[in-house]
Amino acid sequence: MSSPVSPSSALFTPLQIGRTKASTESPPLPPSLVFPLRRSFPSFRVFSAKASSVDAELSTELDAVSSFSEIVPDTVVFDDFERFPPTAATVSSSLLLGICSLPDTKFKSAIETALADSECYEQKDPSLRLSCFFNRALVNVGADLARLVPGRVSTEVDARLAYDTHGIVRKVHELLKLYNDVEVPAERLLFKIPSTWQGIEASRLLESEGIQTHLTFVYSFPQAAAAAQAGASVIQIFVGRLRDWARNHSGDSEIEAAVKKGEDPGLALVTKTYNYIHKNGYKSKLMAAAVRNKQDLFSLLGVDYIIAPLKILQSLKESITYPDEKYSYVSRLSPGSAMAYHFTEEELQKWDQIKFETALGPGAEQLLAAGLEGYVNQTNRLEEFFGKIWPPPNV
Repeated sequence: MSSPVSPSSALFTPLQIGRTKASTESPPLPPSLVFPLRRSFPSFRVFSAKASSVDAELSTELDAVSSFSEIVPDTVVFDDFERFPPTAATVSSSLLLGICSLPDTKFKSAIETALADSECYEQKDPSLRLSCFFNRALVNVGADLARLVPGRVSTEVDARLAYDTHGIVRKVHELLKLYNDVEVPAERLLFKIPSTWQGIEASRLLESEGIQTHLTFVYSFPQAAAAAQAGASVIQIFVGRLRDWARNHSGDSEIEAAVKKGEDPGLALVTKTYNYIHKNGYKSKLMAAAVRNKQDLFSLLGVDYIIAPLKILQSLKESITYPDEKYSYVSRLSPGSAMAYHFTEEELQKWDQIKFETALGPGAEQLLAAGLEGYVNQTNRLEEFFGKIWPPPNV
């Protein structure tokens, strides 16, 4: 990657708009805006009554765990930007809906400018016109975010194209051209694509062109392995959602195999995927999302990125660690330990569409379908909203 930004800047977590209470539960709708955390946390200096001339340098649990993985805040940008400053972002249909719902925000003009775009205005077909507005709004807001953060901006690709490889590729090329028009270089961008087989194949084609992709809705090892083989820049696994599915369903052999061994299925999938990537030399970075508690986070130390709810981050930031406790935090995942992980011949196979679709269990199928439904509903709602308010004033 030619980007001057370090790999740690490629972190993503949902950003909510307005003042809403942070939750450790996964939202029913897809993430809207994601920000990685700048590692700029203060140490605490305290003075001992028993040794007034000697002070001890203390740090927080957040400092400690940040030395193993990039910890990504699920933050409310307008409320918590100062406490958890972001370095990268994701722009999506749900973010645009959030912006439209607010009476006044710095991003509002980006959407109004999109609705006034002359090329979109000239489209006679209403569906093409709305799609044009959607593309322009994503890129205009994404460009604003690129000017605010030093890292990469991940842009949602229309989930209605999730089963259309060439449709995804065309859409990414359209978005990339629009970003080029507003002088945001390709190395500052990722494109967020659902992990259907067609989405993974689109990722392979785009990565071969040097376009960075971010594959989401990964709920099974076949998805993760195929994504790594495709060369996806970022692979995102939702730990808590897999756990929730396992609590309420049965019949998925991959999930039940993990449970039988006494493992949490979400944590087990992250571990297995991390080891697969590092043992086989793939370039992909791995992101763990839907982390529900501090123990989840401690169990994932060493993975590239961990998305953590604000409540967990605040607890980590408020918990002090002493110098003699620094060895109590250990990396659970590392390239070295990955070398010792055993994979079966079947797991090491080259994935194709037939093998992929045959291997997907009901857990991955249902969770992927639910994620896609959320994305599609958000996109449809946004276009309906654009249709109601277009044309904007002064057009």
